[in-house]
Amino acid sequence: MKYLCLVYGQEEKMATVDDAHCVAFDKQLRDSGRCHASDALQPVHTATTVRVREGEVHVSDGPFAETKEQLAGFYMIEAENLDEAIEIASQIPPATIGSIEVRPVRQLEGRTL
Repeated sequence: MKYLCLVYGQEEKMATVDDAHCVAFDKQLRDSGRCHASDALQPVHTATTVRVREGEVHVSDGPFAETKEQLAGFYMIEAENLDEAIEIASQIPPATIGSIEVRPVRQLEGRTL
């Protein structure tokens, strides 16, 4: 089953995580065949939020809501079950200073892969 692991943290603390550590973990996860996709995101000040209301597009700078922790990156993983997904998520380097949200991917009806 696919799970999305969303990496959250305070930008100041996230900047202290060594990229080499993250790259090594990513390589290990990809080599195991359990990673479908992963990437880090630019800082939150580069974000743009898009909303469509009554057919009109509204664009604003920044994230949807102010929070202490921002979305910093993601891993799309393959795991047998939630327990295995949690085990993988616990090894993501920023888990030691931020949080990892683990969510099962929902297959959309009528969509074939």
